[in-house]
Amino acid sequence: MKTLITALVVVTSFAVSAWAQDMAYVVNEDDLTIEESLTGAPGDAAAGEKAFVGRKKGNCLACHAVDQLANSQQFHGEVGPNLSDIGNSYNAAELRLRVVNYKVLNEDVIMPAFYKSTGFTRTKKDFEGKSILSAQEVEDVIAYLLTLKS
Repeated sequence: MKTLITALVVVTSFAVSAWAQDMAYVVNEDDLTIEESLTGAPGDAAAGEKAFVGRKKGNCLACHAVDQLANSQQFHGEVGPNLSDIGNSYNAAELRLRVVNYKVLNEDVIMPAFYKSTGFTRTKKDFEGKSILSAQEVEDVIAYLLTLKS
């Protein structure tokens, strides 16, 4: 069963906050994935790496370590799992849901929803109504994550 997310959604037993109309996507409730690209186009792994490490974009290294980046990037986090082999662990559809909003899978996770623009508290005015990553940046990060194989 698939559900188009536009306003308020319940995925199995998890309640998910409202999304802006331009952030509509389909969550496959059977396996909790987002199968379709958010842009209809494949991501660019090189651009995805930049968003992944960028402190004003994904800033993923604040929480995650990636062995492949050990020589080029300092100060990898240890809060989240090591992502050095994530390309062997998950497919694009599984990664897409995790990057878009991991709280659909685990509401207690501290990882932010990277493709959500509403439902936050204490949002700085400059960031109100905006997502952390654009749809293309989400697809780029997924393309990059798929290259991470040990």
